[in-house]
Amino acid sequence: MRVGGIRAESRNFRRGRESFNADWLGEWTWHMVEQSSRGEIFVVDDDPAVRDTLSMVLKAAGYEVICFADGAALLSVARNRTPAAILLDVHIPGKSGLDILKELHGEDYPAPIFMISGQGDIAMAVGAIKSGALDFIEKPFRGSEIVGRLDEAIGAYARRQAENASPKFGSLHFPGREPLTRREREVLEQFAAGASNKEAGRTLGISPRTIEDHRANIMKKLGARNAADLIRIVMTAAQRAS
Repeated sequence: MRVGGIRAESRNFRRGRESFNADWLGEWTWHMVEQSSRGEIFVVDDDPAVRDTLSMVLKAAGYEVICFADGAALLSVARNRTPAAILLDVHIPGKSGLDILKELHGEDYPAPIFMISGQGDIAMAVGAIKSGALDFIEKPFRGSEIVGRLDEAIGAYARRQAENASPKFGSLHFPGREPLTRREREVLEQFAAGASNKEAGRTLGISPRTIEDHRANIMKKLGARNAADLIRIVMTAAQRAS
């Protein structure tokens, strides 16, 4: 494993007398490149080896990661800070992961929550989804699988929020922020409508790379940390305008 430029493969962890091999995450290789953060992921698991390995995988994919050993620690932070998503283990000390899920869902928590478990079954998965989980992921899983499912779900979640907001982008104001250009407002509208970079570029007659550049500028101007944060900023502006 090289750290820095980075090529990561697998790690062995020692937990008491038991050797814990991170290969249960699958045979994965990530090449880290310099990129802006794709947002924060909160990882909640009482096993330090799982937290450490998931943190490595997600950071290599461009996410920032904050780890918690129990639900109480998560709640103390989550109520004042919203991540792009939460990975929440079912079996944690104190309140169970399902209890924490129900609590956050009851508060209309504005981030997707994924339940993870090494002892899951169909009934547990159905119960988690009914209680507000966006997805239920069973251990063991591959690093590429967890990142792929997070990427897909976070994007879909943000698009649904944007579609529900239905703001008139030309009339939105963002007090205290640098004004968006006409083109940036057009790109923001495409993004909120759920268009991919390629689709937005086709609609606006510009390249997907240019769309990416505009989106980065929009997020910087509006102070958005990630896609979900950007949608919340837009929704707040839409509510003020209505």
